[in-house]
Amino acid sequence: QVQLIESGGGLVQAGGSLRLSCAASGRTFSAYTMAWFRQPPGKEREFVAAIRSNGDDTDYADFVQGRFTISRDNAKNYLQMNSLKPEDTARYYCAAAQNPYTWAPRGSGYAYWGRGTQVTVSS
Repeated sequence: QVQLIESGGGLVQAGGSLRLSCAASGRTFSAYTMAWFRQPPGKEREFVAAIRSNGDDTDYADFVQGRFTISRDNAKNYLQMNSLKPEDTARYYCAAAQNPYTWAPRGSGYAYWGRGTQVTVSS
């Protein structure tokens, strides 16, 4: 069974930092675009960031404004979040593309999803 498992969420004050991790089990995703999405309370899920399989290309939502960095290694992918704001409060989800060696970071081609990790930023 393929699973994506997020970790690293928590409660942090505004201006603080968190590092989210996403680990895969059941298969390897080294050849797949990986991404992070989030769903704020009462809102729809939105794209946050994506990284290509080789790590050379990344894409970020406009609201990131240089505060977040997505990265990956052979085992996991990560989302380093700095200068957090209360509006960053959301459940953050890791996703993996359906097909290998494709790059459509904001598209709908993500077939694998984790259960999410909660990030709460207090003012």
